[in-house]
Amino acid sequence: MKRILTVEDETSIREFVVINLKRAGYTVFEAGSGEEALALFEEHNGDFDVVLLDVMLPGIDGFTVCKKLREQSGTMGIIMLSAKSQEMDKVSGLMLGADDYVTKPFSPSELLARVDAIHRRVIAAEQASAADKIVSGPFSLNLKSRTLVKNGESIELTQVEFQLMELFMNNPNIALARGDILGRVWGENYFGDEKIVDVNMRRLRMKLEDDPSKPKYILTVWGFGYKWIE
Repeated sequence: MKRILTVEDETSIREFVVINLKRAGYTVFEAGSGEEALALFEEHNGDFDVVLLDVMLPGIDGFTVCKKLREQSGTMGIIMLSAKSQEMDKVSGLMLGADDYVTKPFSPSELLARVDAIHRRVIAAEQASAADKIVSGPFSLNLKSRTLVKNGESIELTQVEFQLMELFMNNPNIALARGDILGRVWGENYFGDEKIVDVNMRRLRMKLEDDPSKPKYILTVWGFGYKWIE
């Protein structure tokens, strides 16, 4: 069952989103505020594959809700909805643990493409059966438990971050173009721009590097992309 929580305070937009998600086969739960969303999350024991989360909510805002949800689940997909086009809003949501963002107004096809892509990623993670580990320097990536350990200490990763680490650790010392990273992690039909790669690299560095301002493992290849150094 494809379960999704839609958090949007504007009734007309929420109804539009819900109708299209139901047509696409999703079981949809609705919340009109951050408080209601957190209560639903607790009531259903976090049993949602994806959360569609508006930034501008009455009471607790979307950024705060995103942070609280991510603290409770590293595997659930989170997509931020925002009427604002400012880059800072997008970056803020991604840095707090969102997997993607959609700027209003959006078309049903765009929204469903984003939701489907995140949902596939979540389900693939749940069904992963490989027992292998990828080891690189002080890092060990377990493909079955979907966990990352550095020098014996666990590092919490979102699904996007896990896929990025799997891609990099399978391609050590190879420069990967932003477009290639985008296609292999977010999907070939992703509607967004390549800046989402840069934001996620920044977030990963904050988790992995001893000094994120002087990275040793994730290096920028200027004008091209990124390289994982063993």
